Amino acid sequence: MDAARRAPHRPVQLSYDYSLFAPADITDPKVCRDFVRAVLLTLDREPLVLPATLCTSELVTNVHLHTKGTTMLRVQLTPARLRVSVYDESHDAPVAPAAGATACWGRGLALVAGVAEAWGVATDRAGRYAKGVWFELGEAAAGGPSHPHRIG
Repeated sequence: MDAARRAPHRPVQLSYDYSLFAPADITDPKVCRDFVRAVLLTLDREPLVLPATLCTSELVTNVHLHTKGTTMLRVQLTPARLRVSVYDESHDAPVAPAAGATACWGRGLALVAGVAEAWGVATDRAGRYAKGVWFELGEAAAGGPSHPHRIG
């Protein structure tokens, strides 16, 4: 972070942890996507914006479509890694589509798997939230994924 933008009494911060609570509303995917974009742009991590907002949108849309209740979004950023976790109140595990699935919808987790370096279901509970689905992007994502996209 640029020294001119940092308060003189605060040391340089290397890791950041932000959370957003979103009501069960149709606007949640956009609000969460915009939140992730704002965090990354503010912290000068623009190359991560596109893959991070795509994956965030897919995970939050899944919460909106398949669960009830509020969503908690957690953004953790270090110099080498971004981790976004999307928590919901459902105990039901997410279902990834079968390889080669050609449905018009329901392929969000496959998209996340193709874009993110890693993804999974969080083992830690966050308050009233039953589960969290997370993805990670590293420095390789800044220049594009280190593996080919597998869509369709």
